[in-house]
Amino acid sequence: MAKTAAHVTMLQRSPTYVVSRPAEDATANWLRSKLPPMLAYQITRWRNVLFGMFFFNMARKRPEQVKQNLIGMVKKELGPDYDVGTHFTPRYNPWDQRLCLVPDSDLFNAIKEKRAEVVTDTIETFTPTGIKLASGKELEADIIVPATGLKLIVAGGVQVSVDGRAIDFNKTMSYKGMMYSDVPNMASAFGYTNASWTLKCDLTCEYVCRILKTMDRKKTPIALPKGDPSVAELPWLDFSSGYVQRAATVLPKQGATKPWKLYQNYALDMLTLRWGKVDDGTLLFQKPHPVAANEDKPAAIAAE
Repeated sequence: MAKTAAHVTMLQRSPTYVVSRPAEDATANWLRSKLPPMLAYQITRWRNVLFGMFFFNMARKRPEQVKQNLIGMVKKELGPDYDVGTHFTPRYNPWDQRLCLVPDSDLFNAIKEKRAEVVTDTIETFTPTGIKLASGKELEADIIVPATGLKLIVAGGVQVSVDGRAIDFNKTMSYKGMMYSDVPNMASAFGYTNASWTLKCDLTCEYVCRILKTMDRKKTPIALPKGDPSVAELPWLDFSSGYVQRAATVLPKQGATKPWKLYQNYALDMLTLRWGKVDDGTLLFQKPHPVAANEDKPAAIAAE
């Protein structure tokens, strides 16, 4: 928008970590020029995966060091006179929430060229000419684009029932990050919060195919992750973002141990989902139970 609008203002309640990365991967381009395409692809893919895992682990082990490095990069981009402390220094540690990547420093360049600005404040009210802020300042605007209010739902909002019993996903535990305790024949793909989303989705699809093949081989039409009440419950996502916290009452839980624990780690998930055992004792492969002749009658009549 900053390329065509007279001026763009990004209004935020609080800062987030913003990191500039090249729009094109120079190493990947060099590898493609020297190696067969598939080999260059595999090297580039694993290089990026491993770097992402390394960076996330560093953020967890040395949060203050990583925080200062990220803020230092912004200071280098915007110079000593810019108020990085107000607009680009979050109250939380790196990877407590997602990071924001900008290609080729485009956001920082727009700020330096006065085509865009960042304002950190809260909205008091909308006015005929823009937005009045809690600080008393008014932002004049011809167009206001809202970018907040994200609401998470499970399984696309589908209403799921098992034998007439409605399923409350908040009372279930996630099995290997894709199925739900005591809910048969249902899986959904949910990607990583700390890496490329599709990495986990790819593994999930592979694992579902392995489950289906096992069902065919065993001639069992039901695959059921059997819940274990002895496993300690944890929040499904270890994330402090507001949209995650607001959804805590609808999201499933994760467990403290396998196969109920959500690792957010591609290498560990690959070991489990691509090469690990499908028939693991928790995922039960069953045939339908025969229905008794009077099971479809009203309970009062059956009790007589």
